[in-house]
Amino acid sequence: MLFELTHHARHALEERKIALDWVERVLANPEQIEPHEFDPELEHRFGKIVEQGGRVLHIVVATGHPERVVTAYFDRTRKGTP
Repeated sequence: MLFELTHHARHALEERKIALDWVERVLANPEQIEPHEFDPELEHRFGKIVEQGGRVLHIVVATGHPERVVTAYFDRTRKGTP
């Protein structure tokens, strides 16, 4: 899957110890997708990460070609269910 990481996303992944392969996995097969509440060019993608005890990885993506990951974090409000 072809995508780019913004500078912020690179920093967030490193700081939050989020593996790039987890991001790739959720981008390729999200368990849930939601539109962004204000920006139609952004969407939220969610997926459980087994290696992190089933925590839900929340990725904000700028749609387009290629897609751009804006940020990613483990979403504490979605415990176990995307």
